[in-house]
Amino acid sequence: MGVNLIFKIAAVGILVSVICQVLKHSGREDQAFLTSLAGLVLVLFWIVPYIYELFETIKNLFAL
Repeated sequence: MGVNLIFKIAAVGILVSVICQVLKHSGREDQAFLTSLAGLVLVLFWIVPYIYELFETIKNLFAL
């Protein structure tokens, strides 16, 4: 895991935040919600392999 992942997550957060604000001010709250949900799902897809690796490391550490 490197700094690139953190910067990508921050960029997605900023982009989703701006898009949500624009959509909310134009009266499209439902699309703003879907945009934030899509951003969350995208970031989760990036993070899930690292969480899996963390649990595998913990499992190997305690030999379970």
